[in-house]
Amino acid sequence: MGERSANASSVAARIALATGGVQETARPPGAPTRPFAAFEWMIALRYLRAKRKERFVSVISVISLVGIALGVATLIIVMSVMNGFRHELLSRILGLNGHVIVQGASFGLSDFDAITARVKAVPGVVRATPLVDGQVLASSSGVSVGALVRGMRRDDLRALMADLDKVTDPLRERNGRHDILSPGALDRYRGGDSVIVGYRLANRLGLAPGMNITLIAPRGNVTPFGTTPRQKTYNIAGTFNVGMTEYDQTYIFMPLDEAQLYFNMDESVSGIEVMLGNPDLANAMAYDLGRAAGPMTRVLTWQQLNSSLFGALQVERNVMFLILTLIILVAALNIISGLIMLVKDKSGDIAIMRTMGATRGAMMRVFLIAGASIGVFGTLFGFLLGVVFCSNIENIRQFLIRVTGDTNIFDPTIYFLSQMPAEMDTGEVTAVVLMALALSLLATLYPSWRAARLDPVEALRYE
Repeated sequence: MGERSANASSVAARIALATGGVQETARPPGAPTRPFAAFEWMIALRYLRAKRKERFVSVISVISLVGIALGVATLIIVMSVMNGFRHELLSRILGLNGHVIVQGASFGLSDFDAITARVKAVPGVVRATPLVDGQVLASSSGVSVGALVRGMRRDDLRALMADLDKVTDPLRERNGRHDILSPGALDRYRGGDSVIVGYRLANRLGLAPGMNITLIAPRGNVTPFGTTPRQKTYNIAGTFNVGMTEYDQTYIFMPLDEAQLYFNMDESVSGIEVMLGNPDLANAMAYDLGRAAGPMTRVLTWQQLNSSLFGALQVERNVMFLILTLIILVAALNIISGLIMLVKDKSGDIAIMRTMGATRGAMMRVFLIAGASIGVFGTLFGFLLGVVFCSNIENIRQFLIRVTGDTNIFDPTIYFLSQMPAEMDTGEVTAVVLMALALSLLATLYPSWRAARLDPVEALRYE
């Protein structure tokens, strides 16, 4: 009699533990249970609070939550940085090189002023600029580096710098605003002996406005002994800083007439640079521009000129998305293992609630709520972490540089940009959040199904 009383007391204690002391939630066997009732939420949240003997299960739940949070945050940060990198790179490449280039079918483009006027008349064209391009060796005080000379008229250069001023305005606001051109550069950009040099190139050669730079072109004068390099010394009218390392350390602007003479172009130019109102329409407008330019010309769009670069960026972006998604997948697998252990540990409690009238659906929803809670809170925390990190990414980079000493994180000589960009896309962030929630929910289905399929008789056989 005493043993039977003790067993009854033990079962009563288990009932109180399983139901949290809420006896009125018990239902007759076979009675319907309202989906996601209050007692289901209460029991699910109770199971998430660890006790001393269930500490290991709780640790797995915490690891799962942290894993999902880190996966979501990492995906948001990486995708935003790659979006920002592509946007900044595209804006600077297109800002300096133009959206479409009209070239001669063979060598040079003659009668370029008439062609430029016809191209400007095409609807959608914002600006058309004749130019001369050529490679040189720039030297000063025994130091020589390769450079690219671009011959442009002063008015065209002023318009180009005005466009670049709009493109780089946010970057210069973060750095402490500075003018793209050094003071008085355009006023001194006249005559046959003045050039404007990228400020990184000038620093590399130890030069400043007012000093001289020597340019050596491989195609020079023709002599009885062959073609000799052309060498000439120019005065630096000023420097420019567009915020893109590749251009700031490579480009030299020269008056168009002098560039034609220096590169033996006679009365022709290398091509006509065309700026469009919408760069994405470059391929669609190529035919109209070619027809306006006339015969013996060819039209190259920025998509054609930079197809390998932006194709590689797109492939890298897709691969990074797939790789970083595995972090969320691993965290979701941790949810599965944690819930399976929880179901095994709570098998007695599940059996008792089943005998009190809880349906299989109710048991499934209890563990569904428990697992989904981990996924929802982990996704929310990861979303907030990613947004905060992206909003302060440049400050974080500067902080890491100060902490690590001279370590140059995001070296501008390698990545072309002097700032680490981050541009969050609403659609991508939404997709990441929904994917994390979906994986978390799917991870709870099998453990919840196992809990619902538990046989109360077998579970209580040895209680």
